[in-house]
Amino acid sequence: MKSSPALPAASTLRLPFSPSAGLPETAPLLRTDRKTLAVQLRPDGSLVIRAPRRMKDDEILRFVRSRETWLRQHLDRIRAEREKRENTERLSDEELKRLARLAAQILPLRVSFFASLVGADYGRITVRCQKTRWGSCSSQGNLNFNCLLMLAPPEVRDYVVVHELCHRLEMNHSRRFWAAVERVCPDYQDHKKWLRENGPALLARVFG
Repeated sequence: MKSSPALPAASTLRLPFSPSAGLPETAPLLRTDRKTLAVQLRPDGSLVIRAPRRMKDDEILRFVRSRETWLRQHLDRIRAEREKRENTERLSDEELKRLARLAAQILPLRVSFFASLVGADYGRITVRCQKTRWGSCSSQGNLNFNCLLMLAPPEVRDYVVVHELCHRLEMNHSRRFWAAVERVCPDYQDHKKWLRENGPALLARVFG
C-alpha cells in the first residue's frame, strides 16, 4: 500500500477560533520528522504549530481547538505582563548605579552566609545588570548576580543566592540539585513563582 504524500514543510494554518476569543487567526505550521504535535505560544502572543510531516490539517486543528482554554489563559498572562512592563517607571542611570553598589555590598554577605549551609565553596562574585539572568555559576565556581535583585524581596534574593551556590554541588537542574536547594530554602517554589510573575516588570525598569 502506498504511503500518503508528504505535506508542505512550512505553511500558514487558519486557526479554528472565533474572533471574539481574542486568539490569533492564523499561525505558521512547521512539519518536520518529529512524532508529536505541539502548539508554541511565543512571548509576543503569536502561535507556532509544529507537527509530524504527514499529519493532516484537520487532525492538527482538532488538537489546537482542544487547547483553546490553555491558550487563552496563557495569552491573558502575556498581555498582563506586557501591560505591566509598559506602565513601569524606568530607572535612571543614577538609580541603577545605586542598586549595583548596594548589590555589591549585600549579595557577597548573603553568599558567605549561605555557603556554609549549602556546603559549597565559591570563587569570584560579580554583580551586573543583565537582561536574561538573575544569577549564574561558572564551572570555576565564580558567581554572577543581577543587580536588579535588589528590587526583589530579601527572601527571593536569598533563593537566587542558594540556587547558584547549589550549582557548586550539581551543575544541572536534576532532582539532586533541587533537593539541595530545598534543604536550605524550603519555600523555594514560592520564590521561583515570584520571579516568574514579577521578574519581567523588574527587568522592564531598565530594558523596557
